[in-house]
Amino acid sequence: MRILYFTAGSASMYCGSCLRDNALAAELLRQGHDVILTPFYTPTLTDEPNVSRPQVFFGGISVYLQQRLALFRKTPWALDRLWDSRFVLERAARRRIPTSPRLLGEFTVAVLEGERGPVRKEVEKLLHWLRSEPAPHVVSLPFALLIALAGPIKAATGRPVCCTLQGEDLFLESLEPAHRARALELIRENIRHVDAFLPVSDYYREFMSDYLGIPPGKMHAAPLGISLSGYQPRAARTGGVFRIGYFARIAPEKGLKLLGEACVKLRRSGQLPAARLEAAGYLAPEHKPYLKSVHRLFEEAGLAGEFRYYGSPGRDGKIRFLESLDVFSVPSPYREPKGLPVLEAMASGVPVIAPRHGAFPEMLAKTHGGLLFEPHSVDSLADALLELYEDTDLRIELGRRGGLGVRAHYRIEDAARGVVGVFENICAETAGVERCSR
Repeated sequence: MRILYFTAGSASMYCGSCLRDNALAAELLRQGHDVILTPFYTPTLTDEPNVSRPQVFFGGISVYLQQRLALFRKTPWALDRLWDSRFVLERAARRRIPTSPRLLGEFTVAVLEGERGPVRKEVEKLLHWLRSEPAPHVVSLPFALLIALAGPIKAATGRPVCCTLQGEDLFLESLEPAHRARALELIRENIRHVDAFLPVSDYYREFMSDYLGIPPGKMHAAPLGISLSGYQPRAARTGGVFRIGYFARIAPEKGLKLLGEACVKLRRSGQLPAARLEAAGYLAPEHKPYLKSVHRLFEEAGLAGEFRYYGSPGRDGKIRFLESLDVFSVPSPYREPKGLPVLEAMASGVPVIAPRHGAFPEMLAKTHGGLLFEPHSVDSLADALLELYEDTDLRIELGRRGGLGVRAHYRIEDAARGVVGVFENICAETAGVERCSR
């Protein structure tokens, strides 16, 4: 099957959506499909071999210039190549420019206006390239924020267009109200052009159907999967300092401070004699004060040496980090649709503690690799941590079950076959069975 798979770069950040898209595309290639993984905005950063094309569409600099200054909407395409080049985009990404969604409302609306908006030239570049390429059997968009391209792509290729759903509501809800309302209006206008939406969890299928008004019949499950290369369930640690781990973006919506508060509560009560909170993950410039507030929380409790931030390691470092832990938690106040770090921790044989909302209940119902706590509750999270500290046998058993559960339900090989199944069905319904053969 020939699949044109778009992904969205996120500058210098390890982004869960980018990692998921790259892993899925790599596995589809391994299974014999003809996959073209093409980034939008910036080149992608992955912790596995990157299979994306070097060409970037809707380069972040071009879109910004065209959205802000009418002059750049008329510049020759050849000139645009200067700031659309991989070199320039990567240099810009290394500057770590703040990318808070609150600053990107106009950018988002401009992209969602598509052919009718200030970045019409970028749509024309994409369609010109599409017409020069062999026609794919199906086209996949990475999220609903690019849904304005569905109609033009279908017109140019005559092939079905699918759209993954994997966390758009977090971004949309952080826009200024006027930009959010306009963005949602534009997304809803374009739902009719998409043949199938692929939410990454059962929770997100139901939530996004209501949130965006997507007909349930257009929703098709696309379960997550991770590459298990390098992951080995390890024997549970016993004795010594109790190591509590966190691996995700350092941001309020991921809940690191909540985890810190639970740790401090247990240490002050004397119920947890020796412990350390180990954290890792991407830190955006605008979230440095948030990380400082977590350090300050431990310092003010007289526990300054019991919190450490390790930066944003690559794949090998991530696996070593996870293997060093006794328990893992990303206690996100946001209702997560994915939760890839939880799968990675369980793949390492580490028991997890997750909030009872979003995709986590279904994830732990399948794997049996951890405990759920009441969202936003420091006391409930502290109780779960204490339970796993005091019950070594339970900790070992949950780690064992989690490792087996991920291998039974969340392998990238199975996820890729599931996505292909959706593509083949949609292709057969809309374009004829003969077009969907490999």
